[in-house]
Amino acid sequence: MRKTLSNPNATPEAVGLYDYLRSLEGKGILAGQQECPTPGRFGGEMRYLRAVSGKLPAIRGLDFIHNDFDGVVRRSRAWHKMGGIVSICWHWGTPPDSVGYPSSQGQIDLEEALTPGTALHEAMLERMDEAAQALKRLQHSKIPVLWRPLHEFDGGWFWWGKGGGDAFIRLWRLMYERYTHYHGLNNLIWILGYCGEIKEGWYPGDDCVDIVGADTYTEGAHVAMYHRLEQFFGDRFLRTYHECGPIPEPEELLEKDLRWSWFLTWHHYHIRHQNTREKVARIYNHPYVITLDKLPCWAQEE
Repeated sequence: MRKTLSNPNATPEAVGLYDYLRSLEGKGILAGQQECPTPGRFGGEMRYLRAVSGKLPAIRGLDFIHNDFDGVVRRSRAWHKMGGIVSICWHWGTPPDSVGYPSSQGQIDLEEALTPGTALHEAMLERMDEAAQALKRLQHSKIPVLWRPLHEFDGGWFWWGKGGGDAFIRLWRLMYERYTHYHGLNNLIWILGYCGEIKEGWYPGDDCVDIVGADTYTEGAHVAMYHRLEQFFGDRFLRTYHECGPIPEPEELLEKDLRWSWFLTWHHYHIRHQNTREKVARIYNHPYVITLDKLPCWAQEE
């Protein structure tokens, strides 16, 4: 297992979080919950989890969708103050300036977008930089982020995956280089989030990835998916179940030695209808599952 993050200038907070994740391997799984990004519904999943289980997740998943940069920063700070771990993804609308989930499933000329000097390339960098500014504000607040950009790339339904593996690799590396070296974002732990099949030809390299993951919205602990990650990466990386519908059963994880670092249940329908109230209560109170109250005390005053 790699002992250090890909970024040698990672902040003490990012290093501390990564070391904590490493220390948990095989000893527990972090409970994570994605929030609904619709205004007026923020926090609904957290209230539901507390009501049915008496617990809150260790990880709160947020999304820059709708360009809600200010709101994500605000809610990330609040969650960090509670002692929680922040995870951020981005349903990035199609460049140059589209916004929202349907737009994230659009298509652009990725070759043009990746060619310096083109108008589309410059516009794409402008949008990328907007997200970077929000992440910088979290770095200033000493908040490490499980950064999960360009997710489900090998599924082919988001614009960043529709150009094939080579184009995706160039895009990932462009973002990594720009965020790490140009913007000096050192608070990010880079999560490479495959779909369930985990296809070959999409890997950007050990020098720009910290944790690998896969997702599916079907029942089970997903033995084959876990071992396919193991087949691809050996024991170099922690593995995460970075999105799910039904929450995996802790007893099955233990029985089959599936060392997922965390699960992140999707919002609304998925937490409420793909999981019964009884199941959520049982899993959130299982000794193998790490909830907010079991995390170390690492929040700092800003």
